[in-house]
Amino acid sequence: MNLIKKLLVAPATVLALWAVTAQATTDDAIAERLKPVGQVCVMGEECKGVGAVAVSAGGGARTADDIIAKHCGACHTPGILGAPKIGDTAAWKERADHQGGLDGILAKAISGINAMPPKGTCADCSDDELREAIQKMSGL
Repeated sequence: MNLIKKLLVAPATVLALWAVTAQATTDDAIAERLKPVGQVCVMGEECKGVGAVAVSAGGGARTADDIIAKHCGACHTPGILGAPKIGDTAAWKERADHQGGLDGILAKAISGINAMPPKGTCADCSDDELREAIQKMSGL
């Protein structure tokens, strides 16, 4: 009987040590997942790390070409579902005449028209960015 206890003690000890180590690792992983992702900054006080966040969030200004390539070209290059094609100034002019000029086209782009959702697929585009993209695509 004493031999059986000795044989069982070694694996039980190893298992207990493993469980303690696993729990410590789990606690660290949980603490890492639960740590705050940001901080509140009060005007007039120093906020550490805000400059780095502001720089990375800006990422530089987007050009009309960037927006067209990423958000507009999929439909406006081939003219899917009647979308005026990029560079087809006549089609864009006709549309502008019926919708109140460039401002009318911009309003329809912002609110959505036919199969195009509001702001196309660029929900975070500003109105000015959309205007520039429309001007670039239309030649108006």
